[in-house]
Amino acid sequence: SQLPDPAIEDQGKDYIRPILNKYAALCVRCPDYGTRTNTVVLVDSEGRVTFTERNMINADVNQWKTSTYEFKLHS
Repeated sequence: SQLPDPAIEDQGKDYIRPILNKYAALCVRCPDYGTRTNTVVLVDSEGRVTFTERNMINADVNQWKTSTYEFKLHS
């Protein structure tokens, strides 16, 4: 939540930039750390919601389960 931080980026720029880019990526993949869930929530102008979530299965980057739910917001 503290990144990007200009004070950190200016210190050891050549060293820290690749680390910042890796952990700020949309899908982080590192040994023993990484993205396990992706979520997208779409709401249209008429209050229809589509909630889609993709979850990694058994910490295997090649196995994912996608679930989608659709509903309408009450006005």
